[in-house]
Amino acid sequence: MAHSDATAEVSRKFGFVPGQIIQEFYFDDDVDMELRSDIESLTGEELVDEDFTNTTDAAIIWWRAEDAEVDELSDLLVDAIGNLDDGGDIWVLTPKAGRDQYVSSVDIEDAASTAGLHASGTIDAATDWMGMRLVVRAPRV
Repeated sequence: MAHSDATAEVSRKFGFVPGQIIQEFYFDDDVDMELRSDIESLTGEELVDEDFTNTTDAAIIWWRAEDAEVDELSDLLVDAIGNLDDGGDIWVLTPKAGRDQYVSSVDIEDAASTAGLHASGTIDAATDWMGMRLVVRAPRV
């Protein structure tokens, strides 16, 4: 896939647009570097790390079975919400089913619920990674 086609695909899948600031959590040597590059090319901005304290437009979290328990993912989601601009999404990227370090979508949904988020769909994010979109729950009236 040509580079411009790849960035268009990232825009379609994730909804990212030029100029957005995307915060990244749990970067490690197993992440999909091509996906990261495509996100940066599309937004025109480098991904910012978990120490970034300004407002962000979205967050991606690379999450693996070895990273920790569901409670710790809930805490991380709350941290990600802290910098998120209203209307921003959090994407939890996990190894696909059958891959090493696979995480059940039920575990992600449980952590999201605890953090005040709900799952709003999944995507085929990259060769070895699936993505689950989490959004802030609307307050009950």
